[in-house]
Amino acid sequence: MFTASALFAAQAPAQAEQARQLVVGSSATYAPFAFENKEKQIVGFDIDIINAIAQQQQLKVRLVNTPFSSIFAALNNGDVDLVISGVTINDKRKQSFDFSAPYFDAKQLIAVPQDSAIASLKDIAGKKVAVVSGSTGDDVASRELGKTSPNVRRFESTPLIIAELAAGGVDAAIGDNGVIAYRVSQTPGLKTVDDPNFPKEYFGIVVRKGDDELRAKIDAGLAAIRADGTYNRLYKKWFDKDYIAQ
Repeated sequence: MFTASALFAAQAPAQAEQARQLVVGSSATYAPFAFENKEKQIVGFDIDIINAIAQQQQLKVRLVNTPFSSIFAALNNGDVDLVISGVTINDKRKQSFDFSAPYFDAKQLIAVPQDSAIASLKDIAGKKVAVVSGSTGDDVASRELGKTSPNVRRFESTPLIIAELAAGGVDAAIGDNGVIAYRVSQTPGLKTVDDPNFPKEYFGIVVRKGDDELRAKIDAGLAAIRADGTYNRLYKKWFDKDYIAQ
C-alpha cells in the first residue's frame, strides 16, 4: 500500500535520490513496452528495465500510468521525476529535456491492411494516416503530408490508431517498430511495411533539463545491467530473441 510517509518521501523536493521515491511516468498503452495486465498492473519491457536500473542503483520507484499526450507536461510540472515510455531521442526534445543513454534501438514502421498497395512511406501521399499525437510517427506523417493536413489523424495511443486502421477509418498507421509489430500481430487483417529509408532511432529515459544527478544514476544503472546480462535477458523475455545492436 502507498502510505502517507511514502507520499511525503515522493514529494520531498531536495533529498538525495536514494532517500526518496522517484515517480516514473509511463503510458501503459504501449505493449510490449508498457501496458496493463489482467490485474491492472503496469508491465512490459520498459517497466522491467527501469525496475532493474532502480534495483542496481538502490533507488525506489513508483509507476504512474500517464497518457503520452501529457507525459512531458507531467515531467515539467514535477508530477513525475522521470519518463520511460518508448520516447525517441531527437534534437527537438533535447532542447527541453535531458535523456539517458539509449536503452532501445528503434525505427518507424507502417501498418496497413493486408490488401493495401502501400509499399513505402512515399505511398501514403493522399492517404489518411493515423498517428499518436506528439509522437515520432506524428512527425513523420506531418513531414510527408503537412502538419495541418486533415489526412493526419491524431489519437492518444497506439491501440487507438490500430483500432482505427482495422475499422477502415484510415489507410495506414505509423509508429515505433516494436509496438506496431506487436499490435499488428494481435490484429487479423493487417500487415507491416518497413521502409528502408526510415532512419535509425533510439529510445531514452527522460529527465528534467539539468537533472544531472538523476541522469547519471540512470546511465550508471543501465550500463551495469547491460554488462551483467540483465538487459539481454529482459530483451529476450519480451522480444523472443537476443539483443543485437544496430
